[in-house]
Amino acid sequence: MSRPQPPKPAKLIVGFFLKEQALAAAIARKLQDRLGAVDMVSPWLDFDFTSYYEKEMGAPLYRRLMVFKPLIDQTRLAGIKRLTNGIETEYALDGQRRVNIDPGYLLAERFVLATGKNFTHRIYIGDGIYADLTLIFQKGGFRSLPWTYPDYADRRMIDFLVLVRNKYMLDLKKIPADGPTAPAGDGLPSKQG
Repeated sequence: MSRPQPPKPAKLIVGFFLKEQALAAAIARKLQDRLGAVDMVSPWLDFDFTSYYEKEMGAPLYRRLMVFKPLIDQTRLAGIKRLTNGIETEYALDGQRRVNIDPGYLLAERFVLATGKNFTHRIYIGDGIYADLTLIFQKGGFRSLPWTYPDYADRRMIDFLVLVRNKYMLDLKKIPADGPTAPAGDGLPSKQG
């Protein structure tokens, strides 16, 4: 019989893409105000794997990932996605998004994104949000899956996520034996860490 065990805390990663890179600083500040201190930031990556967003957001588009210091309880992902949806709406102009924000978390064995869209491989996690298993870690590296978005399957993205995983493994060693503190009541991570 399997015995329920508390899950390990996760490393919060929030990716965003936009056309106007000048908006990035304001968006980053807003994310930090709500999610805590930033641990790592990816270089700018061209978001040119699809033209799906060009009608709404224009082109060219650029992606960046922000990695947060505080480890989070995995159950917070739905609340964080609702928060980032609100930020997207706040920065919209004439009903068109100017930024697309994708929160997710990284564990030693996988990388998961949050989405409001259901699909065969996505698991409902509450509050209208689904968890998308995006990458798995096997044989020393992240591996894409048949449904992995092309930008997350890109070697530059995977190389960055390996660096994040290395930092996460160090973070886990700093957790006291009795575990991390209890999650905040609003479902969002505290700014401690």
